[in-house]
Amino acid sequence: MISVVVLISGSGSNLLTLLQKSENPLYPAKIVAVGSDKDAPGLEHAELYEVDTFVVNPEKSASKEKWAETLLANVLHHQPDLVVLAGFMKILPANFVRALKGKLINIHPSLLPDFKGAHAVRDALAAGSAKTGVTIHYVDEGVDTGEIIVQSEVMIEQGDTELSLHERIKKTEHELLASTIEQLAYKQLPATRP
Repeated sequence: MISVVVLISGSGSNLLTLLQKSENPLYPAKIVAVGSDKDAPGLEHAELYEVDTFVVNPEKSASKEKWAETLLANVLHHQPDLVVLAGFMKILPANFVRALKGKLINIHPSLLPDFKGAHAVRDALAAGSAKTGVTIHYVDEGVDTGEIIVQSEVMIEQGDTELSLHERIKKTEHELLASTIEQLAYKQLPATRP
């Protein structure tokens, strides 16, 4: 059984899937805390499942580095084996990333290295791509540049809007994130390269 801290910024749909999965005693991961950079609606999921929550707002910190130090202290307080960025919409400073190297993963709504950044779904549509997808990757000091763990394709359908495509991508995200954490817990995926 591995312990997991999940960081979110929004509605927490991936978080909810993980909380539901972790109710099953055979699922090898337990969500020990959920953190956010603001009072995100997804924190309510954690509260319903009686999971600890914390909010570290960057606007209340003297600098980005100080904010990251406080966020890191909150994460490390829970002694997680894995930290999951599930819709966490802030770029993390190098000091945070280095402290969690090899145990910090992110889920991104594209087939990286295509369409990095915050508008991946919109960018895939604007580029006229036939497909996009989901990538789960280790976090490094760049933006969506870390070592890829797993990817899954999502076809772009004629008439797709950003909303309709994002909804289909989310379904894939939910399944892929839960199964990837399970495989990491059972060490069925290779560890990050040093």
